[in-house]
Amino acid sequence: MIQVLIAEDMQLLREALAELLSLEDDITVVVQVADGTQIVPAAEKYRPDVAVIDIDLPGLDGVTAAAALHERFPNCRVLILTALSRPGQLRRALEPDVAGFLPKDVRPAELVAAVRVLAAGGRVVDSALAMAALRAGPSPLTQRETEVLRMSATGAQPMEIAERLFLTYGTVRNYLGSAAAKLGARNRVDAIRVATEAGWI
Repeated sequence: MIQVLIAEDMQLLREALAELLSLEDDITVVVQVADGTQIVPAAEKYRPDVAVIDIDLPGLDGVTAAAALHERFPNCRVLILTALSRPGQLRRALEPDVAGFLPKDVRPAELVAAVRVLAAGGRVVDSALAMAALRAGPSPLTQRETEVLRMSATGAQPMEIAERLFLTYGTVRNYLGSAAAKLGARNRVDAIRVATEAGWI
């Protein structure tokens, strides 16, 4: 029996996914969560074989949560679902060894098949997303620039970011400036927009 964790913040969609998967004789949904921070604790308790995770979760985004899940439970295979087909998201998702990446408008039969493929040790990546990711190229930002820009996107001010990352205020301002320059952005807000649309943060 394939044990599945579902992480989706929209209750209607979360319950629909659970019902769809539970119709299969060889699949059982052992836990549902609505927040990215709940994924690892739920996995610790229920030990799922496959985690179906929405990329855009509150608390902790799906890719970050997937990385934490993989580090803690490497045998749990992760399938990311996204409504936003951004090429950079695919590149980010594959870094923490996400085994599957599909758009939310995938047909029910494809989703069920993907869960089975992942449980058997395979990978499933939407071909259109994969082609877009190959054409788009990798993010030009360094890991630290990405981290600082991602925190800035949540509304954190440079001084707060500096304190949380144990950096100086000037260093954070430099990272934000270099990120904006690399992205051809007018300012920090524009840099966040460009990086978000590309799926790099």
